[in-house]
Amino acid sequence: MQHIYLDHAATTPIAPEVREAVAQAMEDCWGNPSSLHLFGRKARDLLDEARVTVAHALGCLDAEVFFTSSGTESDNMAILGAARVAPPCKRHIVTTAIEHHAVLHACQRLQQEGWEVTYLPADRYGMVDPDDVRRAIRDETWLVSVMHANNEVGTIQPVREIAAVCRERGVWLHCDAVQTFGLMDVSVDELGVDMLSVSAHKLYGPKGVGALYLRGGVKIAPLLVGGAQEREMRAGTENVPAIAGFAKAVELSHSRYASAGQQIWQLRERLRTRLQERISVLQVNGHTRYCHPGILSVTFEGVSAESLLIALDRRGIAASAGAACSAGSIEPSHVLLALGMSEAQAMSTVRLSLGRGNTPEEIDLAAEVIAEEVHRLRSKTPAPTGV
Repeated sequence: MQHIYLDHAATTPIAPEVREAVAQAMEDCWGNPSSLHLFGRKARDLLDEARVTVAHALGCLDAEVFFTSSGTESDNMAILGAARVAPPCKRHIVTTAIEHHAVLHACQRLQQEGWEVTYLPADRYGMVDPDDVRRAIRDETWLVSVMHANNEVGTIQPVREIAAVCRERGVWLHCDAVQTFGLMDVSVDELGVDMLSVSAHKLYGPKGVGALYLRGGVKIAPLLVGGAQEREMRAGTENVPAIAGFAKAVELSHSRYASAGQQIWQLRERLRTRLQERISVLQVNGHTRYCHPGILSVTFEGVSAESLLIALDRRGIAASAGAACSAGSIEPSHVLLALGMSEAQAMSTVRLSLGRGNTPEEIDLAAEVIAEEVHRLRSKTPAPTGV
């Protein structure tokens, strides 16, 4: 059976060069980077080199990059860490209703501690209005958190415009760029953000490692305490092999993101066109212009997304119904509901996310199989096996 992977927004396969970098670091740089002897210095040198690589891709100073265990930790570190240093008169946060749960749950935790949180709406294309941000900010506002591109429908937010609003009001802006870093230009100065979260496994790197950018002068409280690692911002011995792999993934992605992004966008459009040619009733979600090049969210009304995904998996095609961290949940996506979908529409929506390993031949075959399964499920005929 041929297998076609269309779930790159959940995670990406690790690049061969990244595997080699991880293995080499495990063999050569296994010392504790906080140790002063030769073995520690070798690990420290590799850690410093990796930090410079990530900083170069972000367009920032290496002293502004802090390694974490994931995008989730980076989001938590930014939001909860910022809240811990806020003065008593500043206990209000502005975010959006379509953020990743790593942001939403961090905000909900602060609400339990007495903070006020404003959740801004998105329009039916998944776009947040900068004027809504302007209206939501008040004297008590300490932080705004808006993602770069939505992980379910792919809509790219007007972060630059939102950043300008935040600067006018003297409010910090955090941006979750986990879904775009390595595939799009994520320059922190161009975006104008004060904090930005990224992760390795969305750009063909290892799982279990991410980073948080903190603009110089932005001081937050650490979530983890116990040691002086990461300039006292994150205690715990650094995962040097994973960080080495992260840096290699960043190096590879940053050198080719323009060409890779265009190639993936062409495949996405090929898949969209093929599906629309074969299926008379479907709805493509997200913004038509400001959209992540590899994410295609499609609603097949009258078809259970869960049933469709199971059928596709049996035929060798991997996709998802939304955020990977919500897998197994029977609740409709909070993002799709925020876009104005009914629960039935949300439960009939799948996310097809493409990567640089996909080919036109795979896309054509996937479109054919998806169309067959949608028609079969709508007519309730028995399922075939194999592609």
